[in-house]
Amino acid sequence: MTKHYLIIIGILLIIAAACRQNPEYSTFAGTAQGTTYSIVCENNGNRDPSVLRMEVENLLHDFDMSLSLYKDSSVLCRINRNENVVPDKYFLEVFRLSREITDLTGGAFDVTVGPLVKAWGFGPDGHKNVSASKIDSLLSLIGMQKVRLVDNHILKDDPRISLDFNAIAQGYSVDVVSGYFDEKGIKNYLVEIGGEVRVKGDKGGAMWRIGIDKPVDDNMTPGSDLEAVIRISDRSLATSGNYRKFYLEKGIKYSHTIDPKTGYPAKNRLLSATILASDCATADGIATACMVMGKEKSIEFLDAHPEYDGFLVYSDDSGNFRTWMTEKLKEFISETE
Repeated sequence: MTKHYLIIIGILLIIAAACRQNPEYSTFAGTAQGTTYSIVCENNGNRDPSVLRMEVENLLHDFDMSLSLYKDSSVLCRINRNENVVPDKYFLEVFRLSREITDLTGGAFDVTVGPLVKAWGFGPDGHKNVSASKIDSLLSLIGMQKVRLVDNHILKDDPRISLDFNAIAQGYSVDVVSGYFDEKGIKNYLVEIGGEVRVKGDKGGAMWRIGIDKPVDDNMTPGSDLEAVIRISDRSLATSGNYRKFYLEKGIKYSHTIDPKTGYPAKNRLLSATILASDCATADGIATACMVMGKEKSIEFLDAHPEYDGFLVYSDDSGNFRTWMTEKLKEFISETE
């Protein structure tokens, strides 16, 4: 190889290194699924951010029309009404994942809690209609074994069974948008929808930094009051807690996380569970399951499943905040004062 060619190769390597050191990023945000989303992705000037945003919002619209409980004509709502509808790809994938997570968590996660969620006033209409006898009656409708997919149709043991994907759909929507960026060949990105996150690669050579909200009542603005900051790459993160969706009645706090086995809102000292997994739907579902299981059973679960990591915030006997995390997280997480 001549000296001339060596010089050219050297120049190209320097240019390539400079591009790696100073990548350009596009950032855009908006609203979807009744919440907010934010996107950061490496661009280097070769993609129009407005086009990326439009295509992401089209994806989220299609997703809503499949799995939203708040869109009367969505596939999910039509199936809950027992209409003759063929499930689309989003519904089929979330249904499959939901069954897997139900089995994985011993039933702590179960999307057939729909009737219970509605009875406790956490459904789309916000109307509460609950009593001990009502809960006992509704428990007969709960259980993933009572609903199945046969020849591309959902069959139920009882037509009153209804599905609620809220505990997994948001995480799955993050995966859908991330898959879009993968198809575009984008190597470094962050996708956040309603606080659920998936990242790929890094940002300018550094791991992505994700804030975990402090689980205090009415902490409604993500990122305004942080419990910890975690550094991640090529992973997903989802947090479930009882500090945003709840109501007080006669001095008793009722959280939106319903225990599928008792029919009542989960009651334990676990305030929030942040789970890390390869995909965001799984992280989302397991985080919800942890809020049902409580601190001790969640720790047992995470010890038995090292493929996941977790950061738990709980209250001690005196009502003070305490935290627990899996061993692998300790070098990547910084707790705030």
